[in-house]
Amino acid sequence: EIYHRAYDFVLSVYKATVKFPKSERKNIISQIRRASVSIVLNIAEGSAKQSNRQFLQYLNTAYASSKEVEVILNLSKDLGYLSNDEFSCLINDQQYLTAKLFLFLRGLESKTNGVKDKFYQEFDRRLQEEL
Repeated sequence: EIYHRAYDFVLSVYKATVKFPKSERKNIISQIRRASVSIVLNIAEGSAKQSNRQFLQYLNTAYASSKEVEVILNLSKDLGYLSNDEFSCLINDQQYLTAKLFLFLRGLESKTNGVKDKFYQEFDRRLQEEL
């Protein structure tokens, strides 16, 4: 499911950025497209690796790319490149995908190491503070 969500998200990002100013072609457009593509490519490539530890490295990169996309989406909205509706749709998809990636990472990590690493401990702490 994560792969398919990520793939669909890339398509949505490409459609949304077609309307961005041409002056952003080599900047925001390129960056958000590359970061969104990185999510799905890292999931796909990582799934073909021989070990869970290797897969985790790729999933961590996908997760980081998803967070990068989040920042660019916010920037795009604030610059007026995305309408509120477009932004809401994309950010909701991005946040759902990020949450799914995180849960998958956490589950695979616990199977691999049996112990949460510092990243997950810090994320859990912040999540508990927000709740």
